[in-house]
Amino acid sequence: ACFRLLCSLLIPALFLSGILCICLVVLLWGILLWIQQRKKQLTSVGKDGKRPLLVAFFHPYCNAGGGGERGMYRILFLYSCRYRNITCVVYTGDRDATGEEIVEGAFRRFNIKLTHPVKFVFLEKRYLVEASLYPHFTLLGQSLGSVFLGWEALLKCVPDIYIDSMGYAFTLPLFKYLGGCRVGCYVHYPTISTDMLSVVRNQDTRFNNAAFITNNPLFSKCKLVYYYFFAFMYGLVGSCSDVIMVNSSWTLNHILSLWRAGACTSVVYPPCDVQTFLDIPLEEEKSTAEYSIVSVSQFRPEKDHPLQIRAFAKLLKEKRLGQQPSLKLILIGGCRNGQDEERVNNLKHLCEDLGVSNDVKFRINIPFEELKRHLAEATIGLHTMWNEHFGIGVVECMAAGTVILAHNSGGPKLDIVVPYEGHITGFLAENEDSYAETMAYILSLSPEKRLEIRENARQSVHRFSDQHFEETFLLSVEPLFK
Repeated sequence: ACFRLLCSLLIPALFLSGILCICLVVLLWGILLWIQQRKKQLTSVGKDGKRPLLVAFFHPYCNAGGGGERGMYRILFLYSCRYRNITCVVYTGDRDATGEEIVEGAFRRFNIKLTHPVKFVFLEKRYLVEASLYPHFTLLGQSLGSVFLGWEALLKCVPDIYIDSMGYAFTLPLFKYLGGCRVGCYVHYPTISTDMLSVVRNQDTRFNNAAFITNNPLFSKCKLVYYYFFAFMYGLVGSCSDVIMVNSSWTLNHILSLWRAGACTSVVYPPCDVQTFLDIPLEEEKSTAEYSIVSVSQFRPEKDHPLQIRAFAKLLKEKRLGQQPSLKLILIGGCRNGQDEERVNNLKHLCEDLGVSNDVKFRINIPFEELKRHLAEATIGLHTMWNEHFGIGVVECMAAGTVILAHNSGGPKLDIVVPYEGHITGFLAENEDSYAETMAYILSLSPEKRLEIRENARQSVHRFSDQHFEETFLLSVEPLFK
């Protein structure tokens, strides 16, 4: 009787499940055909009667002014110069600027002038990927939000080749399976990493792991389960990519661990405008009444500007005990939104609390020439982000001739601030005390010794040039064009 009851329930359930699966397949197939038809309707034919190849970049914050944006504009410049049968498309949420203003901003900030028209597709739902919308389960919320944002992008323009250039991996299967596109990605920073898992596992307090969670074993275990689930999903969607490019050895290690797609993964160092900074004359320091310490990075929490200010305040306190030249800390970076602006205000309050307001200068969204001038005058280039994926600002500081002091982790440790032909190229530190001590040590060196370090650093950064980036990028994306 029990067996007959089980069969009477199981058989209809299997039949219903089969019907639902068939309906789902038919629905997805219908969506795919509809999108392909829409692609033909939206794409215009060129003067030669041929339809240009559409290469789209998903970069919702293309006007942000960071290293990722510079890389994207360098790619656009590369394609506009070399290929006339390719139309470049950028999906962006920067609706407060026109396409012309965005292009002008790229020239002003990065010294990159686009000579061929770029099509900007403006998205209305960028708020779905804003971290502020998800006070809890932020990673999952932003990733699901990116799927909806990607769907909006797909409906507005269906490309032939889709490249996620900002780290929204959950859009990859959408464009590959529904859009019928060949898909690639350039990963600047993994959405989740094994380091993040270890932070939660070890109950360490960080900007992305609040104290109330680390202090509660149950909350920590729940967050660890959530992180492992998200890491599994992240690996699943990432492995859909036909071409995977990463910007450093650190990122490579994490992506190989999570996505397990080594056959199509390669390191492509981001383009750094090293030649522009190398053009700055490198001369032996003359006697000066003031030294400047310069930091170049966006005002985001992971950049850890408070560490810079606290270490500088500690250094300043020690320096005032002796008759030393005055010191200035100059914080240069881009503000993307109101949250970043609030962050800058909080940093200014920290300066007031530590009594260093007169010695710390903020330079926000400054033109490229002003950035260049500050680096040319600086003695030390400062970087404090833990596990920075690469560190374009670090490279720029080294090329400009500053003595770099970066965080002893991530890209700076593995790829950038490494010995060149057996000679030292800069310094690494980890906490407030070591930063203050190392800055004091650098300032105590003779001008001749500092010049030697600066020369070594300059020689070492040629491997991060625009030319090297273009060569490795074109080689990596070649499978997408076959």
